[in-house]
Amino acid sequence: MTGFSTKTFLLAAALAALTTSAFAQGAEPAPWELKPDTGYGYGKDGKTFAYKMGTNNAGMLLKGAKKVPKGTLFFIGQNGQLYMRTGPYLEGDGKFMFGTN
Repeated sequence: MTGFSTKTFLLAAALAALTTSAFAQGAEPAPWELKPDTGYGYGKDGKTFAYKMGTNNAGMLLKGAKKVPKGTLFFIGQNGQLYMRTGPYLEGDGKFMFGTN
């Protein structure tokens, strides 16, 4: 698991979630379906990967790992780059602030 970072995992998970129909126009938000014992990578070439993880090196994986703050939004910019934003992204009525309408 050397070379695999938590940031990479989070970016890949976000990319996978953003490519689903949950963000289609008019669709209700759906929870992510991340699986236990699976790591998600976002490669330098922009491709995503899923890795089967074991428990023998979990301690090493957690070194330097950071928790994702609640209220974090992941998205792909117009340039194809994956971004994350902490802060408000929902209106007072629970609708997505940055929707098409």
